[in-house]
Amino acid sequence: MGKSVTIYKFFQRKRSNQPDPPISTAPSIPSDDNIPPEVHSQKLRKVESAGVDLNFLERDPGLRRQIWEYSPNEQEEIRRAYLNLKPSECLKQTAFTVVGFDNWKKARSGKTCSFQCHIGKDNVSSPRRIAEKACEDLMNQPQYIPRFFNKISSEAVARNHLRLKVGIHVVRLLALQGVPFRGHDESSNSSNRGNFLEFLDVVALYNDELSDAIHKAPKNPMRVKNVILEEIADNKYCIVIDEARDESKIEQMSIVLRFVDKNGCIQERFFGLVHVSDTTALKLKNAIYSYLSHYNLDVQNIRGQGYDGARNMRGEFNGLQALILKDCKSAYYVHCFAHRL
Repeated sequence: MGKSVTIYKFFQRKRSNQPDPPISTAPSIPSDDNIPPEVHSQKLRKVESAGVDLNFLERDPGLRRQIWEYSPNEQEEIRRAYLNLKPSECLKQTAFTVVGFDNWKKARSGKTCSFQCHIGKDNVSSPRRIAEKACEDLMNQPQYIPRFFNKISSEAVARNHLRLKVGIHVVRLLALQGVPFRGHDESSNSSNRGNFLEFLDVVALYNDELSDAIHKAPKNPMRVKNVILEEIADNKYCIVIDEARDESKIEQMSIVLRFVDKNGCIQERFFGLVHVSDTTALKLKNAIYSYLSHYNLDVQNIRGQGYDGARNMRGEFNGLQALILKDCKSAYYVHCFAHRL
């Protein structure tokens, strides 16, 4: 039996009759060895700022620039340009490994075959399969997931900005006129949902884009609460409480949390509204404890209380501040007027 030859040797004679590939005129990148840092940074800036003509990319793997040598903003475009090129004859001939493959009797030996192992036929996490998936994502830009989410994100940001600006203008108008915001029935089938919502509906009648932004607003108050809870974590915090009665004679208690964030800055976050049957100090305390415990906020971490001067709130013996101070020895009371200083 004659001596076996490799694929590389099989194509060697044909390749010897072909002219040498043209030498690239692209500027070569000198080695980084023994180059001062300031010279190296200037070289990189020059490479990144140089324009790239996609019609004259060097095709020889041994001569072309490495992908990391291009500007990060150009790398994906360069990759797609190379993938769109049809392989030249010299690249077809060197498609196999340089050392060749001469063990043909094992070419169909299943999983032990070198070709099958390289492809990763039964392994979707093989380097070959991962590279294939990355190539598909790169070439299919309209369906590329990061691109899709970035588009959705930019549209959502624009809608949020529009919704916020309109809401601020309506709030300023109602505050200037000194009229109440809420209505006694704000449900969708109510004939009068209150000044704030009714004003928004009137404004939305004259702009379809604004109407979509207002009426398709995401219902995500819990997401806001989760962000506040992450900011507080297991740290100490203060509570700022006030209560009022609406047109339906229902008492509502607003809860604001005051704390120091991880950057050392004081933050005040509105956390929620709680309906209470009456405004006795004991009822308010139980409602506060229940609401905080529902969100895993330890009442023993309370380090301050801020209320108005009503007797049920600031009472020295039976007021809300006194009841909480008995449970939390460091939860000192400060009149809420101090927040205006």
